[in-house]
Amino acid sequence: MSSSHTAGEPIMALLDLLGRRWAMRIIWELRADELTFRQLQQRCDSISATGLNARLHELRDAEIIENGPNGYRLSGEGRELLQAYEPLGTWARRWASRQQDRFRSAQ
Repeated sequence: MSSSHTAGEPIMALLDLLGRRWAMRIIWELRADELTFRQLQQRCDSISATGLNARLHELRDAEIIENGPNGYRLSGEGRELLQAYEPLGTWARRWASRQQDRFRSAQ
């Protein structure tokens, strides 16, 4: 993580990491399976090898993913992070529904 976040709020550093291109998708794809580099690349719409390597390195350094016997997998911290997504997912579904309602009423 960048040094600009060392004195800041941890949530900001986490959101910075998760906001990087492909980071959330990689975490999502690893939610149920251990995947090889090639499998991850395919599931992430053929992300470039360079881009995937960069995100994997960052997510390993952050201890969100780890190397397993057959590829990459979520670490214990990564699984806890997915559990923390649940309330956000609930909020996002309500928000999306409100947005659809607004769109329909504007037509």
